[in-house]
Amino acid sequence: MIRIALAGCGEHSRTSHATPLARYASEHPGEIELVAACDLDADKAAEFCHSFGFLRPYTDLDQMLDSEKPDACVCIMPIDRIVEIGIDLFERRIPCVIEKPLGTSLADVDKLSRVAHQTQTPHMVSVNRRFMPYLNQALSWLRGLGPLRYVRAVQVRHARNEEDFIWSTAIHVLDALRYVAGEIKTYDVEVIRKKGAAVWYGISLAFVSSATGRIEILPTAGMVEESYEFFGEDFRARITAGAGTQRTLECWQENRLVIEETATEDEPEDLRNGAYREVEEFVRALRTGTRPYPQIDEILPSARICFAIAGSVKKIAN
Repeated sequence: MIRIALAGCGEHSRTSHATPLARYASEHPGEIELVAACDLDADKAAEFCHSFGFLRPYTDLDQMLDSEKPDACVCIMPIDRIVEIGIDLFERRIPCVIEKPLGTSLADVDKLSRVAHQTQTPHMVSVNRRFMPYLNQALSWLRGLGPLRYVRAVQVRHARNEEDFIWSTAIHVLDALRYVAGEIKTYDVEVIRKKGAAVWYGISLAFVSSATGRIEILPTAGMVEESYEFFGEDFRARITAGAGTQRTLECWQENRLVIEETATEDEPEDLRNGAYREVEEFVRALRTGTRPYPQIDEILPSARICFAIAGSVKKIAN
C-alpha cells in the first residue's frame, strides 16, 4: 500500500487535492493510505483528518516526514514557500506533488529545477487543466482531423486585483494551450490598462507548429470562466470551464455539431476539473515506479513566458 502524506490544509488543498485523494482511496481500497495531514493550524490539520480520512494530524512538517516516512507527499504551500519546501522534499528523495507557479520569481523556479535534476526525485507539478476531461476529449478528437491553424483562450475572473495574477494564475491557460498546440515560438503582449483598475492582457502567440493564437486575461471582469477554442480546416472545438457545472464541450466538423456535452450538477467538481485524474496519474506513477507527468521541465516554458510578461509590464509601468 502506498502511504501518502499531505502538507498544507488550506481551501485549495481541500478542493483540489484532499477531495480527490479521499475519493481515490475510497474507490481503490488497499492501494493508498492517507497517513497524515500537516498544517501550522492544528485545528485545520485535525479537521482534514476527520473529513478526508488522514490518520494523524501534525503542525510540523519535518516531524511528520520524519515520523511517518511517507512514500509520497502532496505539498500545497503558499507561493512563497513552494521552493523551500519543494527543495526539502527533493533532497529527502520523497516523491511529491508541488503546486504551480513554482516560485515567486524565475530565479526561484530555476533553483527548484536545478535541485530536481540533481536529486532526480520523482515529482509532479499540479496543473489540472492538462487533466480536464473535456479538454482531453477535444484533444483526442482533434488529432485525427489535421493540423491546428488557430487557438484561443479567455480567462475571466472576478475581483482578482493581485499584481502577480499573470504568473500565479494565468499560467494555467497559457500552459493548457502549450499542452494542446505545442511549444510557443514567439509571443507579443498587449497591456490593457485603465486608471485605478487591474491590468488586463491580450497575448498573441506563434507556435513552432505554425499555428497562431490569442489569450485574453481579464481578471476583474465580474465572473469566473475559462474557454478554450481550437480551429483547423473545416473543424472547430470549444471547451468552457467555469464555476460549478458551467462546463461544456462542443465540436464542429464541416458545419455540423458532432459533439455536444454539458456537465451535470450531480458530477463532483474534482471529476469535472481534472483534479481526480491528476491524482490517478500520480498514483499510477507511484505504483509502477515511473515518473509522473507533468514534471518541472514540462511546465518551465510556461513559467518563463509568464514571468517575462510580468517583467515587461513592470518596465512599462516604471
